[in-house]
Amino acid sequence: MNPARLAFLTLLLAAGMACEPVAAQNSGKGPALMIAIDGAIGPATARYVKDGLAVAAEKGAEVVILRLNTPGGLVTSMREIIADLLVSTVPVIGFVAPSAAHAASAGTYILYATHIAAMAPGTNLGAATPVELGGLSPGLPEPAKDKKEGASEPAQGDTMANKATNDAVAFIRSLAELRGRNADWAEEAVRKASSLSASAALDAHVIDLLARDPAELLQKIDGRKVDVAGKEQVLATKGLSIETLRPGWFIRLLSVITDPNIALILMLIGVYGLIFEFSAPGMVAPGTIGAICLLLGLYALNLLPIDYAGFALMLLGLGLLAIEAFHPTFAVGVGGIIAFLLGVAMLFKSEGPGFELSWTVIDIVAALVFALTFLVGRYAWNVRKRPPRVGAQAMFGTRACVLDWSGGAGHVLAQGERWRAHGPESFAPGEIVEVDSIQGLVLNVRHAPVPAAIGGEAR
Repeated sequence: MNPARLAFLTLLLAAGMACEPVAAQNSGKGPALMIAIDGAIGPATARYVKDGLAVAAEKGAEVVILRLNTPGGLVTSMREIIADLLVSTVPVIGFVAPSAAHAASAGTYILYATHIAAMAPGTNLGAATPVELGGLSPGLPEPAKDKKEGASEPAQGDTMANKATNDAVAFIRSLAELRGRNADWAEEAVRKASSLSASAALDAHVIDLLARDPAELLQKIDGRKVDVAGKEQVLATKGLSIETLRPGWFIRLLSVITDPNIALILMLIGVYGLIFEFSAPGMVAPGTIGAICLLLGLYALNLLPIDYAGFALMLLGLGLLAIEAFHPTFAVGVGGIIAFLLGVAMLFKSEGPGFELSWTVIDIVAALVFALTFLVGRYAWNVRKRPPRVGAQAMFGTRACVLDWSGGAGHVLAQGERWRAHGPESFAPGEIVEVDSIQGLVLNVRHAPVPAAIGGEAR
């Protein structure tokens, strides 16, 4: 064998053997990665947790500390986070902190899904009743009375509330059974919106331990056994360094645009930016800004649970308002305002904490849209009635002074320029004529009308 090739293979084998113990060592002594959830849980939060778990797996982190301080949020985003936690190859420690923090509603479900649940003193969790859906009252209805007593069947709204609550109960009980925690209290948190303080949660076996801060948390969970993706793993967390994962620019942008109020405003800016661009082509800025805002608004709505009937009504209203701006009829504008308001009211199928559509914003936006539509419509109507000021049409009716004339043709001075002119009559130099039409660069002129009589005499 070639000596050079033999030396190369030897070096390769040595490098491979040297990498194995390093990788094994890093897998056991990786950092503790912290993901902090502060505020409402939405699409940006779900993306943040998913990316954080991926980074933790790449870095070989020993554990992920999921610090929670949230009033809850969207059910869809909560389920995405829980799905990622259940398949995570890195143990996830749920930690409600700092003191005075809480994990309410969706936060309770997420805490139940973590491998180890902990809370700081002075925190609380619970109130996991499903947020009302489509105007239905949360929670279970009162037990129905016997039909013999004349009680009626449960209303459709009560039936839907039953379904939502029972589904939530089954979901949180399955999480409690998976992690070996108190399933009865979990059901009570859903049905009765019960809450617990940190110490009460520990006594009720809802959480596994109390810790003042992440450092103490790592000390207390050292040596614990957890089931990670079907495999038992012993945690070695004592003395681990803690790295906090900060959300990137995209996640921060996502958290802003997925606010329903911001998404609504972006949609309006986009639509009206395009309307202004189409009404005055060449301005560029309104069209560019409008297209960007419209795409951002549509992207945000795609991530939020929306009712497409409401979305269609909102677009219909904006379309009618656009028609009103260029063809004022008043009736079309009023219909557009009504369709727009109905569409916005129906737009979001469910509202979680932090994702409510503000009626103040709706009222302000509706007033601005109404005012803008009629201002633009009035301006367009007035502009349409004005005589044209550029091009050949602007010359019609213009007064001109005859410079010279001979045999039905000559030259006139119109709008400060010397023009060739034709006419069916003879004109004297210095006479004032009126432009009747224009052919190319030749004006057809006629005698200017005599001024109207004032007081019975021409002046």
